[in-house]
Amino acid sequence: MTDTIIDIKHLSKSFGDKQVLNDINLYIRRGEFVTLLGPSGCGKTTLLRMIAGFLQPTEGSILMDGKELAGIPPHQRPLNTVFQRYALFPHLDVYDNVAFGLKLKKLPKEEIDKKVRRVLKLVAMSDYEDRDVETLSGGQQQRIAIARAIVNQPKVLLLDEPLAALDLKMRKDMQTELKEMHKKLGITFVYVTHDQEEALTLSDTIVVINQGKIQQIGTPTDIYNEPVNSFVADFIGESNILNGTMLQDRRVSFIGHDFDCVDEGFGENVPVDVVVRPEDIYFTKDPAKTQFTAVVKSCVFKGVHYEMFVDTDTGNELMIQDYDPYGVGETVQLYIDPDDIQVMKKERVCNTLEGVWNGDYIDFEKPEFSLPTEGLKHDFPKGTKVKVEIPFSSVDLLDDIDGGLTNGEVHFILYKGDHYHLTIRTEDRGYFWVDTQDIWDKGDLVGINIKNKGLKIQPIEDEKA
Repeated sequence: MTDTIIDIKHLSKSFGDKQVLNDINLYIRRGEFVTLLGPSGCGKTTLLRMIAGFLQPTEGSILMDGKELAGIPPHQRPLNTVFQRYALFPHLDVYDNVAFGLKLKKLPKEEIDKKVRRVLKLVAMSDYEDRDVETLSGGQQQRIAIARAIVNQPKVLLLDEPLAALDLKMRKDMQTELKEMHKKLGITFVYVTHDQEEALTLSDTIVVINQGKIQQIGTPTDIYNEPVNSFVADFIGESNILNGTMLQDRRVSFIGHDFDCVDEGFGENVPVDVVVRPEDIYFTKDPAKTQFTAVVKSCVFKGVHYEMFVDTDTGNELMIQDYDPYGVGETVQLYIDPDDIQVMKKERVCNTLEGVWNGDYIDFEKPEFSLPTEGLKHDFPKGTKVKVEIPFSSVDLLDDIDGGLTNGEVHFILYKGDHYHLTIRTEDRGYFWVDTQDIWDKGDLVGINIKNKGLKIQPIEDEKA
């Protein structure tokens, strides 16, 4: 018997012209606790619903124990789903809610009774058989929903943000109970959440999803300590994400200083992103250890540690978490160990678009807009296909959404110590990336202008449109 229970191959899903999932490849091992993690709208629930059979893929396949699931209705798949809304039957008591699926199978009464009492004991609800479900608390109702799902002994339990409706303390308690249930049952759990801490607490494996694509798959430790890109680093826990330059193997420059690190293979003098977790920046009184100094801007007690923001001697802001507080205005000496510096390849160093040179304008399809060629030192024949590299700093954002060449919505904000790096999504789902000192909020609608400065334009294989 193979170790893989679910195998997802080249799975994509679109609703009309909107692609929600794009070429998902993922296998899930038997008995594993896998969490699909990502922000709202990233496609994680859509993926879960396709595994359950409530949605059909646009492309690709889902195999379970080597057999294609396409065409098999949800009730015939050897899995059960627990939803955020408990979906209990209000006219049935606790016992009958849990027994409902077993009665549909027409099992003997004695067998039903044995199975129901076993799962109620497992979810710590043994004394509630005769209770009306509407008299139960949210946490108790969720336990009953889980009991009803596992009483049928599915091979896979799908959980769609099952704790989202609970208060913080109850959510923490249920996380512990879910982990224990998983160990006792030994079945595969596939869990959907946008809560990073929940994913780190519960999972054997985390699948980070953004904009319909898998960003990283790994253990909680791998995801936290070795993020593969700036989205994962920013989404999982607190991070200082900074522009840097890989000077050579095991030597990187950022925040105006050079540091030893453990990363290799990036090349020499290559732009990179650098991640340093707040708990990995250390205070020292030893001048020999000091790598840079900073002034404390704020210090707030967070229950376990103090969270401080400091301005470094080169004008970068860093977040630091430490068990000891330092006073606002105090100059401190700091260092970072090589093992605590995570170097990542930059996803992009500029906006790169392909368009058509039409004399007075370059016309682009995605994002769809036309860029005036006035001031550009090129004169290609009309109809020439061109590649245009636009520096992040050459994109201007405007409060007036109709005042620019095109417009869009602030989709993602990444603070990089001395500026903000923004992802702007246009109506046609094209993207611009912008470096700015201005403060914008996620969801802000903005006009977009391009400054004809620093642009690099070259023909694409001298082709004509």
